[in-house]
Amino acid sequence: MSDSDERVSPSGIPIQPVYRPADAELDYEADLGDPGNYPYTRGVQSTMYRKRLWTMRQYAGFGTAAETNKRFKLLLDAGQTGLSVAFDLPTQMGIDSDSPRAVGEVGRVGVAIDSVEDMHQLLDGLPLDQVSTSMTINATAATLLAMYIVVAEERGISRAALSGTIQNDILKEYIARGTYIYPPDPSLDLIAEVFRFCAEEVPSWNPISISGYHMREAGATAVQELAFTFANTVEYVERAIATGLPVDLFAPRLSFFFASHNDLFEEVAKFRAARRIYSRLMTGRFGASEASARLRFHTQTGGVTLAAQQPLTNVVRVTVQALAATLGGTQSLHTNGYDEALSLPTAQAATLALRTQQVLAYESGVAQTVDPLAGSYYVEHLTSELEREALALLHEVDELGGAAAAVRAGFFQDEIGRSAYSHQLRVEAGVTTIVGVNRFTVDEPPPHIVSPDYSALERGQAARVREVRERRDAGEVRQALDALASAARGYGGPDQAAGREPLMPLIISAARVRATVGEIADALEGVWGHYEPPH
Repeated sequence: MSDSDERVSPSGIPIQPVYRPADAELDYEADLGDPGNYPYTRGVQSTMYRKRLWTMRQYAGFGTAAETNKRFKLLLDAGQTGLSVAFDLPTQMGIDSDSPRAVGEVGRVGVAIDSVEDMHQLLDGLPLDQVSTSMTINATAATLLAMYIVVAEERGISRAALSGTIQNDILKEYIARGTYIYPPDPSLDLIAEVFRFCAEEVPSWNPISISGYHMREAGATAVQELAFTFANTVEYVERAIATGLPVDLFAPRLSFFFASHNDLFEEVAKFRAARRIYSRLMTGRFGASEASARLRFHTQTGGVTLAAQQPLTNVVRVTVQALAATLGGTQSLHTNGYDEALSLPTAQAATLALRTQQVLAYESGVAQTVDPLAGSYYVEHLTSELEREALALLHEVDELGGAAAAVRAGFFQDEIGRSAYSHQLRVEAGVTTIVGVNRFTVDEPPPHIVSPDYSALERGQAARVREVRERRDAGEVRQALDALASAARGYGGPDQAAGREPLMPLIISAARVRATVGEIADALEGVWGHYEPPH
């Protein structure tokens, strides 16, 4: 191949055969600065991993709370430093395990949590005042946070001692995943209420993890991942400010969640560009302090990049992606198991994924110095190009009236759909190589993965939630749910912000008397209705 052959990054950025100082277009003070200083391109902490390694947070959720608890303890014993919970679809959608709507889905893609009793079992023996917990939950995020708080208080642990994150990012559910319940306006108001509650009562908890990851999984490019994540951020911040919250009260606890894919240099540049975009966005558009403009993010290696063919090759993909995340300055990292294209990860695969992080941390030298690729003409050029293209796309969303309006118009969905289709065409044409899939293939059956007996699991979980209902005080539950529904009538748009009754204390009260996830969701849905996407 000659030097004149055109090369582009996965986002379509032209790649030159060689880069020189002029290509970096670098104003050191304005565009980089030192690590720990605005605009945070080089990292949000001055010493980064020299002082403290990223949190190694392996994602786990296996059918029942008891089984998931065993996996948590296995990973903690193996050196994991934070918990991360995957929930099954009924839990994500506010449906109890004994509902006819849950049939066939209980425990399949994560743990089933119906009540505080399940949350107690999930967290049994875990030091909640010493370990941080991340929960990938959105439409029912406030309810799962409430149940976590009730478990802590019933163990004598104060809210102020808890640390962790709820994803709570409903806009990307409308865009890319579909686990929404309510329409956008009351959903956004509920998120603003969680911001208020956490700032006042759970100060070490991140009330949201604004996710580019799931949009990337749906087919977004790195540019779209940045632009759409920050478009959603603008919507959340504006909605919170409209309810009377000062930006510097909640902004320091905003957190983010990005994917890391296979193009090492574009991914590193993406993370660096993300910090710069965010810092300028928060200070410039919202008048936030520089301390409130630090982009703190969790990274997960790309699930969509994993192949069922020759699954051990995924170990190499995950290693490259994890290297990109750490070179890019992530605060927290999940590495996928090599067998996740086939099933929920086995214990062996999950342990090896954790060992991958540990080798990077302790053997690769990546933690020795901050932002080691700074000054690379290529990386600095990519960083600036990603920033420019992401800001141009963010401007398009602004022109549509913001993220919520763009969701209603189907803009995000159409843009991501086109990118996903284009990528698939390149793979099928052999322009993009996927090792073991469209090149270097072998004719061998995939390994056999033993799956749980989901039918038995579902019967057991349904019986468990029925038992909770039989033991509780039905009158107390009805009273708590009626109070919640009554207060929910004040939510559904910025014009209703004045005089609103806080919802989080009422959700906690309902969880405390053993109202279920489904019952709490039904109480809110009865007032707010169900979201129907544009056709």
